[in-house]
Amino acid sequence: MTASESSSTRPYMIRALHEWCTDNGLTPYLAVRVDHSVQVPQEFVKDGEIVLNTSYDATGGLQLGNDFIAFKARFGGQPRDIMVPVGRVIAIYARETGEGMAFALSPEVSERNAAGDAPAALSPVPSQGEADAPVVQLVPADDGDAAPQPPRTPPSGGARPALKRVK
Repeated sequence: MTASESSSTRPYMIRALHEWCTDNGLTPYLAVRVDHSVQVPQEFVKDGEIVLNTSYDATGGLQLGNDFIAFKARFGGQPRDIMVPVGRVIAIYARETGEGMAFALSPEVSERNAAGDAPAALSPVPSQGEADAPVVQLVPADDGDAAPQPPRTPPSGGARPALKRVK
């Protein structure tokens, strides 16, 4: 088997990082570029993307296959069947730490973005395989000496919520 005939590493990396998140008590999130082939609740899609909690607590019947990721989940209290082609996954990461991987868009998605059909989420990276593009690490590896960084809080227009201790 030659390199051009081998299968994509993307589904294997997704499964490995999902397992790593689960084993470490973290919540695996998938960032997905949505198009007609992605079956998700459209009312939750923003700027052509959706972020999905794929923890075992949030999903039912989770299947992380080589071609599709499928599961049942509740959105706004309503049960929904979710189906995502693996090639549409643009990142998998731990909600709590942000550690994970981003994937370059597959060639057919990059071509559509260049034609102006959809906004680009990541810069297209030339790939050598069919849908097997280079992987980008989201968070630098621990160098051992550095102190752990506190989680970043997203910017917001309002005041931060505060907990009040009641005795």
